[in-house]
Amino acid sequence: MTDLSKTLEELCAERGMRMTDQRRVIARILQDSDDHPDVEELYRRSSKIDSRISISTVYRTLKLFEDAGIIEKHDFRDGRSRYETVPEEHHDHMINLKSGEVIEFHSAEIEALQERIAREHGFRLVGHRLELYGVPLDKDER
Repeated sequence: MTDLSKTLEELCAERGMRMTDQRRVIARILQDSDDHPDVEELYRRSSKIDSRISISTVYRTLKLFEDAGIIEKHDFRDGRSRYETVPEEHHDHMINLKSGEVIEFHSAEIEALQERIAREHGFRLVGHRLELYGVPLDKDER
């Protein structure tokens, strides 16, 4: 389990990763993001800070961070891999198919149901990922 009170940079250093200036920029952007950015968005944000950062650097850095278990990769059915830091507390995702907005939520009721289902089938639940996909009910389509 990751110590979530630490920054991505600190977690990388603990894992013995060499932290270049470019990796530091990417780590800080990921740390400060709350919108599950994809590679292209991370590249746009990073290159504004350091024009020497290439998209291939972003790809390599994300793979390194993911392999180290300090970020999570998501596929929200929009054809793009999206990223977030490993969360402090477990949460699930609701994806608005009209706008692409990702809403994080936690439901004790859903968590309890999953535990019950696992037990009924003779398992101890060690993890899960829940993604709900929907469209807005109102005419404004948010």
